[in-house]
Amino acid sequence: MKNKVDNWTPLLKSIGDKLMSGGYITFSDALQLTQIPEESVGDLIRLADRVRRRFASEKADLCSIVNARSGRCAEDCRFCAQSVHFDTEAPVFPMKPVKDILRAAVMAEAAGAHRFCIVTSGDSLSERDFGTVVEAIGRIREETGLRRCASIGRLSRERTATLREAGLNRYHHNVETARGFFPSVCATHTYEDKLRTIRHLQEYGIEKCIGGILNLGESPRQRIQMAFEIRELQPDSVPVNFLIPWKGTPLGGRKPIAAIEAARYLAIFRLVMPRVYIRVAGGRLETFEDHPTLPFDAGVNALLIGDLLTTPGPNARSDITLLRCLGFDLDGRE
Repeated sequence: MKNKVDNWTPLLKSIGDKLMSGGYITFSDALQLTQIPEESVGDLIRLADRVRRRFASEKADLCSIVNARSGRCAEDCRFCAQSVHFDTEAPVFPMKPVKDILRAAVMAEAAGAHRFCIVTSGDSLSERDFGTVVEAIGRIREETGLRRCASIGRLSRERTATLREAGLNRYHHNVETARGFFPSVCATHTYEDKLRTIRHLQEYGIEKCIGGILNLGESPRQRIQMAFEIRELQPDSVPVNFLIPWKGTPLGGRKPIAAIEAARYLAIFRLVMPRVYIRVAGGRLETFEDHPTLPFDAGVNALLIGDLLTTPGPNARSDITLLRCLGFDLDGRE
């Protein structure tokens, strides 16, 4: 049966009432929201904004990253320009020295970042490279006011403990997509491998930054499954990325997601997880270039500032100006 635009109002009101009274959106409700016609997505976006204001306040969280080791990754993630399996023009370089990582952190703090993430290619690090990350975290703790984050692949229990002792506050470890779709995205490691690292983070009390990528070929149902699966992991921050089709990767020919569709799913993620930081990350500039305020209208309250891993990011000063104009509090620290 074809739905009329007016038929979506009761559903949105029911979801809003449920959330505002402390309840949760159901999987069935969230799945229905994927079918709202484009002309009614604005109502969904307004609901997500209301939920964000009610549960996540006006604070925005700004993270900056350093690409500390790039390329030559042995994993075969079909979206990734850094995989050794694909012929791309992504930069390739070994682990940066501690002084360069520290310099990037100092510059990030000066630009307005609240936290700083050390990111490396590959699913694990050599002892030498891991030692560089540990030393860099300690230096950043001593010489800046930044919160410390890392994204260096899978972790053993022992390495998780070492990072915690060094001063790591948060760890970024995306699930990438829904559990059921994951084998279509990567064959060299499993979804369960990712969960094992997340369990170590929980054991040692390290904050969790867990998100994924939209537009990998997944269905609307699988996008909703990913949102609910992430919610079960109790994340502190949920980065939502939009595929940047890299020439040379298996997904290099995919059509970019439309801004209104991207906003739809940001809004749904906000309704599924009312209290966490929803962070718009990779693909923001390409997706929302003509609609820069749209992700924030749709419930986003965190973002990456500065350059990304293999692509330039929006100007940090412009981002901060935009967020202040939208009424976000950028001064408070956790």
